[in-house]
Amino acid sequence: MSSLLRPPHLRRVAVALLLAAGLAAATQAAPPNHSGTLTLLSTSEPTALVTIGNVATPILSVSAKVTEGLLKYDYDVNPQPQLATKWVISPDGLTYTFTLRQGVKWHDGKDFTSADVAYSIDLLKKIHPRGRNTFANLTAIDTPDKYTAILRLSKPAPYLIRALVATETPIVPKHVYEGTDPANNPNNNAPIGTGPFKFKEWVRGSHIVYERNPEYWDKPKPFIDQLIVRFVTDPAAAAVAFETGTVDLGYRTPVPLADLERLKKVPALRFETKGNSYSSNVTRLEFNLDNEYFKNEKVRQAVAHAVDRGVIVKVVNYGYGQVSYSPIAPGLKAFHDPAPSPYAFDLKKANALLDEAGYPRKAGGVRFSVPLDFNPIGADGPRLADYLRSTLARIGIAVTVRAQDPSAFIKRIYTDRDFAFTHNGASNLFDPTVGVQRLYWSKNFIKGVPFSNGTHYQSPVVDKLLEDAAVENDPARRLKLFKEFQDTVARDVPDLNLYQPVFITIANQRVHDHSLTADGVESNLADVYVDEAKK
Repeated sequence: MSSLLRPPHLRRVAVALLLAAGLAAATQAAPPNHSGTLTLLSTSEPTALVTIGNVATPILSVSAKVTEGLLKYDYDVNPQPQLATKWVISPDGLTYTFTLRQGVKWHDGKDFTSADVAYSIDLLKKIHPRGRNTFANLTAIDTPDKYTAILRLSKPAPYLIRALVATETPIVPKHVYEGTDPANNPNNNAPIGTGPFKFKEWVRGSHIVYERNPEYWDKPKPFIDQLIVRFVTDPAAAAVAFETGTVDLGYRTPVPLADLERLKKVPALRFETKGNSYSSNVTRLEFNLDNEYFKNEKVRQAVAHAVDRGVIVKVVNYGYGQVSYSPIAPGLKAFHDPAPSPYAFDLKKANALLDEAGYPRKAGGVRFSVPLDFNPIGADGPRLADYLRSTLARIGIAVTVRAQDPSAFIKRIYTDRDFAFTHNGASNLFDPTVGVQRLYWSKNFIKGVPFSNGTHYQSPVVDKLLEDAAVENDPARRLKLFKEFQDTVARDVPDLNLYQPVFITIANQRVHDHSLTADGVESNLADVYVDEAKK
């Protein structure tokens, strides 16, 4: 019916609805002003500012602000354009052709081209903690012109199209890295990128400053003039910083869990769980299988019997988590096996196993003593360490907890291997081949490479299952392989997967559009803006 033929009252309603819709659209479409400073809280200081060789959380939180990737991803991990505008995957899964964005400049004024893509991916295959897995089947990268990059594989890699986010596959400037030692290149600490923010300064022990890139390819973004990353390592001080408004944004639950309920009553604060779907994290207890005690399978089984995951989630983590027995996190629903551990909580069995292993109780009831190192990046570190010390004392294992800063922890575990066991966080990411295989694949035991196979687990059966799953294009067959993998690891118990934490992002009410993608705050934050009137 034509609007002119409608009765007058319907025409009035239609006009009112159109005006309201137009006002709403105008309100949503109006671009924010280019102004303001956003202060992002980091609970630990990063050891580098680019994720080419280290994927510790503090580095993940800053890398993409300067150094971008080929793609970004929505909440369901569907690919969207970033430095690549189009992509085509051949039917056999062996060729990935990317059309690159034209007119993009590095922060030093050089052109971004396919040569940078080829160099970066080849570099990541060599030195990135997960690069050996992600690009295991990559045989060549062709660059027929400045804006085309073609990845050629020897076998299919069904996970690869979801592995190209900025923090996982950062594209770095070839002209800055070529001919140098990439792991020690100055760019790692003062990066040049294509992103919305330019690196300005890093004041060690205090903060990092990034400034708006006025030549950013995605104009009119970014919408803030300055991004400050402030290091607040004291958990209590972090909570106070949010309460007083001295910081604007923090993610992965940046305050003590015990303070969350109080902070939720602060009118100026907002809480969000979106923006964590790219990284399904799990907290694990990792045994050093070269240690004199934990190389004994019965000792590991005894520890498994002494750990109550339900208590850990409820008491240690204040209910913010989901129990996980499997090496594949619950967040990877398509692959996760919810079957319970073959070593249920049972102190009687734990004690019997230690007797069988040849470690009887001595004076004071102690069988043997071991140090426990915990990853200091996570807020749960000291609490979980205290629980483990307490529960293992009940079976005669005396635990001494060692605390250290992130750099010392990484060196101790992955370079020096001077540890007995550790509790650590690991990202399963979006696919087991990328996020899980690195932790159990014998070929990924590489001294000096953080967050790799730190246990030194070696199983020909598991190696074959993982390698077969990595190239299997049949979804049903792939699921079967991962099920067998989970069963085998559960029996071998090279580690104990404990729980998947629920991560919460905290933002001041003046901060908008901070978690629009699967990687949330770890993204480039090009869309974020601040309401200066609410300061």
